[in-house]
Amino acid sequence: MIEIKNVSKNFEKVKALDNLSLTVGEGTVFGLVGSNGAGKSTLLRVINGVFKADGGEVLIDGENVFENIGIKNKCFFVSDYPYFSNNATIDNTAYLYRKIYTNWDEEYFKTLCKTFPLNTKEKIINMSKGMQRQSALILALSTRPKYLFLDEIFDGLDPVVRQLVKKLIAADVIDNGMTVMIASHNLRELEDICDHVGLLHRGGILLEKELDELKLGIHKVQIAFNGNISNDIFDGLDIVNKSRSGNLYKLTIRGEESEFIPKLEALDPAFMETLPLTLEEVFINEMEGAGYDINNIL
Repeated sequence: MIEIKNVSKNFEKVKALDNLSLTVGEGTVFGLVGSNGAGKSTLLRVINGVFKADGGEVLIDGENVFENIGIKNKCFFVSDYPYFSNNATIDNTAYLYRKIYTNWDEEYFKTLCKTFPLNTKEKIINMSKGMQRQSALILALSTRPKYLFLDEIFDGLDPVVRQLVKKLIAADVIDNGMTVMIASHNLRELEDICDHVGLLHRGGILLEKELDELKLGIHKVQIAFNGNISNDIFDGLDIVNKSRSGNLYKLTIRGEESEFIPKLEALDPAFMETLPLTLEEVFINEMEGAGYDINNIL
Protein backbone atom coordinates (compact mmCIF):
# COMPACT_ATOMS: atom_id res chain seq x y z
CA MET A 1 0.00 0.00 0.00
CA ILE A 2 1.10 3.53 -0.78
CA GLU A 3 0.17 6.17 1.77
CA ILE A 4 0.77 9.83 0.93
CA LYS A 5 0.13 11.97 3.99
CA ASN A 6 -0.09 15.76 3.77
CA VAL A 7 2.84 15.98 1.37
CA SER A 8 4.14 19.36 0.24
CA LYS A 9 7.01 20.16 -2.09
CA ASN A 10 8.26 23.60 -3.13
CA PHE A 11 10.76 24.72 -5.73
CA GLU A 12 11.76 28.23 -4.69
CA LYS A 13 8.48 30.16 -5.00
CA VAL A 14 6.61 27.42 -6.86
CA LYS A 15 4.39 25.16 -4.75
CA ALA A 16 4.45 21.91 -6.72
CA LEU A 17 2.58 19.82 -4.11
CA ASP A 18 0.31 21.39 -1.55
CA ASN A 19 -0.59 19.30 1.51
CA LEU A 20 -1.57 16.35 -0.71
CA SER A 21 -2.96 13.14 0.77
CA LEU A 22 -3.75 9.96 -1.17
CA THR A 23 -3.88 6.21 -0.59
CA VAL A 24 -3.24 3.66 -3.34
CA GLY A 25 -4.22 0.08 -2.56
CA GLU A 26 -2.21 -2.99 -3.54
CA GLY A 27 -2.84 -4.67 -6.87
CA THR A 28 -4.48 -1.63 -8.45
CA VAL A 29 -3.69 0.47 -11.50
CA PHE A 30 -4.03 4.09 -10.46
CA GLY A 31 -4.22 6.78 -13.12
CA LEU A 32 -2.92 10.17 -12.07
CA VAL A 33 -4.25 12.78 -14.47
CA GLY A 34 -4.03 16.52 -14.77
CA SER A 35 -2.73 19.34 -16.92
CA ASN A 36 0.94 20.08 -17.49
CA GLY A 37 2.37 21.60 -14.34
CA ALA A 38 -0.27 20.07 -12.07
CA GLY A 39 2.39 18.26 -10.02
CA LYS A 40 2.14 14.72 -11.40
CA SER A 41 5.85 14.20 -12.10
CA THR A 42 6.85 15.82 -8.82
CA LEU A 43 4.50 13.53 -6.91
CA LEU A 44 5.95 10.42 -8.54
CA ARG A 45 9.47 11.58 -7.73
CA VAL A 46 8.54 12.20 -4.10
CA ILE A 47 6.88 8.78 -3.85
CA ASN A 48 10.03 7.15 -5.20
CA GLY A 49 12.39 9.10 -2.96
CA VAL A 50 14.01 11.03 -5.81
CA PHE A 51 12.83 14.21 -4.09
CA LYS A 52 12.45 14.65 -0.35
CA ALA A 53 9.13 16.13 0.67
CA ASP A 54 9.27 19.51 2.40
CA GLY A 55 6.34 18.45 4.55
CA GLY A 56 4.36 15.29 5.27
CA GLU A 57 5.51 11.78 4.47
CA VAL A 58 5.21 8.93 1.96
CA LEU A 59 4.90 5.37 3.25
CA ILE A 60 5.17 2.24 1.12
CA ASP A 61 4.26 -0.94 2.97
CA GLY A 62 4.32 1.14 6.14
CA GLU A 63 7.88 2.43 5.70
CA ASN A 64 9.21 5.83 4.72
CA VAL A 65 10.59 5.54 1.20
CA PHE A 66 13.24 8.26 1.28
CA GLU A 67 16.75 6.71 1.35
CA ASN A 68 15.20 3.31 2.13
CA ILE A 69 17.05 0.75 0.02
CA GLY A 70 14.76 -2.10 1.02
CA ILE A 71 11.65 -0.30 -0.17
CA LYS A 72 13.31 1.00 -3.33
CA ASN A 73 14.18 -2.59 -4.22
CA LYS A 74 10.43 -3.20 -4.56
CA CYS A 75 9.85 -0.15 -6.77
CA PHE A 76 10.72 0.97 -10.27
CA PHE A 77 10.17 4.44 -11.66
CA VAL A 78 10.20 5.22 -15.38
CA SER A 79 10.35 8.99 -15.71
CA ASP A 80 8.88 11.06 -18.52
CA TYR A 81 12.39 11.32 -19.97
CA PRO A 82 14.12 8.02 -19.07
CA TYR A 83 17.79 8.58 -18.24
CA PHE A 84 20.50 6.37 -19.67
CA SER A 85 24.26 6.95 -19.78
CA ASN A 86 25.87 7.58 -23.15
CA ASN A 87 27.11 4.00 -23.49
CA ALA A 88 24.05 2.27 -22.03
CA THR A 89 22.44 -0.56 -23.96
CA ILE A 90 19.63 -2.83 -22.88
CA ASP A 91 22.14 -5.65 -22.36
CA ASN A 92 24.69 -3.81 -20.24
CA THR A 93 21.97 -2.05 -18.22
CA ALA A 94 20.41 -5.44 -17.55
CA TYR A 95 23.82 -6.63 -16.29
CA LEU A 96 23.76 -3.77 -13.77
CA TYR A 97 20.17 -4.37 -12.70
CA ARG A 98 20.87 -8.06 -12.06
CA LYS A 99 23.23 -6.93 -9.33
CA ILE A 100 20.84 -4.36 -7.84
CA TYR A 101 17.33 -5.82 -7.92
CA THR A 102 16.85 -9.03 -5.97
CA ASN A 103 13.70 -10.01 -7.90
CA TRP A 104 15.32 -9.73 -11.34
CA ASP A 105 13.68 -12.29 -13.66
CA GLU A 106 16.11 -13.40 -16.35
CA GLU A 107 13.65 -15.57 -18.23
CA TYR A 108 11.11 -12.77 -18.36
CA PHE A 109 13.82 -10.37 -19.54
CA LYS A 110 14.63 -12.68 -22.45
CA THR A 111 10.95 -12.98 -23.29
CA LEU A 112 10.46 -9.21 -23.31
CA CYS A 113 13.54 -8.72 -25.50
CA LYS A 114 11.94 -11.05 -28.06
CA THR A 115 8.56 -9.34 -27.71
CA PHE A 116 9.76 -5.81 -28.42
CA PRO A 117 11.51 -5.27 -31.78
CA LEU A 118 14.68 -3.70 -30.36
CA ASN A 119 18.41 -4.27 -30.77
CA THR A 120 19.56 -4.94 -27.19
CA LYS A 121 23.17 -4.10 -28.10
CA GLU A 122 22.41 -0.69 -29.60
CA LYS A 123 23.09 2.45 -27.55
CA ILE A 124 19.78 3.54 -26.11
CA ILE A 125 20.52 7.26 -26.58
CA ASN A 126 20.66 6.63 -30.34
CA MET A 127 17.15 5.16 -30.35
CA SER A 128 13.94 7.06 -31.06
CA LYS A 129 11.86 8.45 -28.21
CA GLY A 130 9.41 5.56 -28.40
CA MET A 131 12.15 2.94 -28.52
CA GLN A 132 13.84 4.49 -25.49
CA ARG A 133 10.59 4.10 -23.57
CA GLN A 134 10.30 0.50 -24.72
CA SER A 135 13.85 -0.13 -23.51
CA ALA A 136 13.02 1.36 -20.13
CA LEU A 137 9.90 -0.80 -19.87
CA ILE A 138 11.76 -4.00 -20.69
CA LEU A 139 14.23 -3.29 -17.91
CA ALA A 140 11.56 -2.08 -15.47
CA LEU A 141 9.29 -5.10 -15.88
CA SER A 142 12.24 -7.50 -15.67
CA THR A 143 12.95 -6.34 -12.11
CA ARG A 144 9.51 -7.71 -11.19
CA PRO A 145 8.64 -4.65 -9.11
CA LYS A 146 5.92 -4.75 -6.52
CA TYR A 147 5.30 -1.09 -7.30
CA LEU A 148 5.70 0.33 -10.80
CA PHE A 149 5.54 4.08 -11.46
CA LEU A 150 5.22 5.37 -15.02
CA ASP A 151 5.30 9.01 -16.12
CA GLU A 152 3.77 9.73 -19.56
CA ILE A 153 4.79 6.23 -20.60
CA PHE A 154 2.59 6.14 -23.71
CA ASP A 155 4.09 9.30 -25.19
CA GLY A 156 5.95 8.36 -28.38
CA LEU A 157 4.62 4.81 -28.61
CA ASP A 158 2.76 3.72 -31.73
CA PRO A 159 -0.79 2.30 -31.28
CA VAL A 160 0.33 -1.35 -31.50
CA VAL A 161 3.04 -0.95 -28.87
CA ARG A 162 0.69 1.03 -26.60
CA GLN A 163 -1.72 -1.88 -26.58
CA LEU A 164 1.14 -4.32 -25.95
CA VAL A 165 2.34 -2.26 -22.98
CA LYS A 166 -1.16 -2.15 -21.49
CA LYS A 167 -1.49 -5.92 -21.93
CA LEU A 168 1.83 -6.60 -20.20
CA ILE A 169 1.01 -4.29 -17.30
CA ALA A 170 -2.44 -5.83 -16.83
CA ALA A 171 -0.96 -9.35 -16.85
CA ASP A 172 1.58 -8.44 -14.16
CA VAL A 173 -1.13 -6.89 -12.00
CA ILE A 174 -3.36 -9.95 -12.31
CA ASP A 175 -0.67 -12.62 -12.01
CA ASN A 176 1.68 -11.00 -9.49
CA GLY A 177 -0.40 -8.37 -7.70
CA MET A 178 1.79 -5.52 -8.93
CA THR A 179 0.60 -2.01 -8.04
CA VAL A 180 0.93 0.59 -10.79
CA MET A 181 0.68 4.38 -10.85
CA ILE A 182 0.56 5.99 -14.29
CA ALA A 183 0.76 9.76 -14.64
CA SER A 184 -0.64 11.22 -17.83
CA HIS A 185 -2.45 14.27 -19.16
CA ASN A 186 -4.20 12.02 -21.70
CA LEU A 187 -7.34 10.55 -20.15
CA ARG A 188 -8.13 8.41 -23.17
CA GLU A 189 -4.89 6.46 -22.79
CA LEU A 190 -5.75 5.50 -19.21
CA GLU A 191 -9.37 4.58 -19.69
CA ASP A 192 -8.96 0.90 -20.56
CA ILE A 193 -6.24 0.03 -18.05
CA CYS A 194 -6.86 1.95 -14.80
CA ASP A 195 -9.29 0.88 -12.11
CA HIS A 196 -8.76 4.02 -10.00
CA VAL A 197 -8.17 7.58 -11.16
CA GLY A 198 -7.20 10.79 -9.41
CA LEU A 199 -7.31 14.32 -10.81
CA LEU A 200 -4.40 16.48 -9.73
CA HIS A 201 -4.62 20.27 -9.98
CA ARG A 202 -2.23 22.87 -8.57
CA GLY A 203 -0.51 20.33 -6.37
CA GLY A 204 -3.65 18.87 -4.79
CA ILE A 205 -6.11 16.08 -5.48
CA LEU A 206 -9.45 17.43 -6.72
CA LEU A 207 -11.10 14.07 -7.23
CA GLU A 208 -10.18 10.44 -6.58
CA LYS A 209 -12.54 7.57 -7.30
CA GLU A 210 -12.78 4.04 -8.61
CA LEU A 211 -13.30 4.20 -12.36
CA ASP A 212 -16.47 2.10 -12.34
CA GLU A 213 -17.91 4.30 -9.58
CA LEU A 214 -17.17 7.38 -11.66
CA LYS A 215 -18.96 6.00 -14.70
CA LEU A 216 -21.85 4.54 -12.74
CA GLY A 217 -24.66 6.97 -12.22
CA ILE A 218 -23.99 9.35 -15.11
CA HIS A 219 -25.17 8.68 -18.64
CA LYS A 220 -25.29 10.27 -22.08
CA VAL A 221 -28.61 10.08 -23.94
CA GLN A 222 -29.63 11.12 -27.45
CA ILE A 223 -33.35 11.64 -27.85
CA ALA A 224 -35.46 13.06 -30.71
CA PHE A 225 -39.10 14.06 -30.98
CA ASN A 226 -41.60 14.60 -33.75
CA GLY A 227 -42.71 18.19 -33.79
CA ASN A 228 -42.16 20.95 -31.27
CA ILE A 229 -41.87 20.25 -27.55
CA SER A 230 -41.99 22.52 -24.53
CA ASN A 231 -38.84 23.75 -22.80
CA ASP A 232 -39.82 22.11 -19.52
CA ILE A 233 -40.22 18.62 -20.93
CA PHE A 234 -37.21 17.30 -19.01
CA ASP A 235 -38.21 18.79 -15.66
CA GLY A 236 -37.80 16.26 -12.88
CA LEU A 237 -34.64 14.74 -14.35
CA ASP A 238 -31.15 15.50 -13.03
CA ILE A 239 -29.78 17.01 -16.24
CA VAL A 240 -26.06 17.82 -16.02
CA ASN A 241 -25.69 19.05 -19.62
CA LYS A 242 -28.17 19.59 -22.44
CA SER A 243 -27.71 20.60 -26.06
CA ARG A 244 -30.16 20.75 -28.94
CA SER A 245 -29.94 20.47 -32.71
CA GLY A 246 -33.40 20.81 -34.21
CA ASN A 247 -35.55 18.16 -32.54
CA LEU A 248 -32.53 16.11 -31.40
CA TYR A 249 -31.41 16.56 -27.81
CA LYS A 250 -28.15 15.38 -26.33
CA LEU A 251 -28.45 14.96 -22.57
CA THR A 252 -26.05 14.07 -19.80
CA ILE A 253 -28.15 12.69 -16.98
CA ARG A 254 -27.16 11.81 -13.44
CA GLY A 255 -28.97 8.81 -11.94
CA GLU A 256 -29.75 5.16 -12.58
CA GLU A 257 -31.03 4.10 -16.00
CA SER A 258 -33.89 2.23 -14.32
CA GLU A 259 -35.08 5.56 -12.95
CA PHE A 260 -34.80 7.96 -15.89
CA ILE A 261 -35.38 5.69 -18.92
CA PRO A 262 -39.08 5.08 -18.10
CA LYS A 263 -39.55 8.86 -17.67
CA LEU A 264 -38.01 9.52 -21.07
CA GLU A 265 -40.02 6.74 -22.73
CA ALA A 266 -43.19 8.29 -21.30
CA LEU A 267 -42.41 11.40 -23.39
CA ASP A 268 -43.08 9.29 -26.54
CA PRO A 269 -39.79 10.05 -28.35
CA ALA A 270 -39.29 9.22 -32.01
CA PHE A 271 -35.78 8.01 -31.23
CA MET A 272 -33.71 7.40 -28.11
CA GLU A 273 -30.37 5.77 -27.31
CA THR A 274 -28.02 5.65 -24.33
CA LEU A 275 -24.30 6.08 -25.07
CA PRO A 276 -21.24 5.35 -22.90
CA LEU A 277 -19.30 8.33 -21.59
CA THR A 278 -15.56 8.55 -22.02
CA LEU A 279 -13.40 9.06 -18.95
CA GLU A 280 -12.74 12.61 -20.13
CA GLU A 281 -16.46 13.37 -20.32
CA VAL A 282 -17.02 11.93 -16.85
CA PHE A 283 -14.26 14.09 -15.37
CA ILE A 284 -15.53 17.22 -17.12
CA ASN A 285 -19.02 16.67 -15.74
CA GLU A 286 -17.74 15.89 -12.24
CA MET A 287 -15.52 18.96 -12.18
CA GLU A 288 -18.17 21.30 -13.55
CA GLY A 289 -20.60 19.87 -11.01
CA ALA A 290 -18.10 20.69 -8.28
CA GLY A 291 -17.88 24.29 -9.51
CA TYR A 292 -14.50 24.15 -11.26
CA ASP A 293 -13.78 25.72 -14.64
CA ILE A 294 -12.62 22.68 -16.59
CA ASN A 295 -10.85 24.88 -19.14
CA ASN A 296 -8.39 25.89 -16.42
CA ILE A 297 -7.75 22.31 -15.27
CA LEU A 298 -7.49 19.94 -18.25
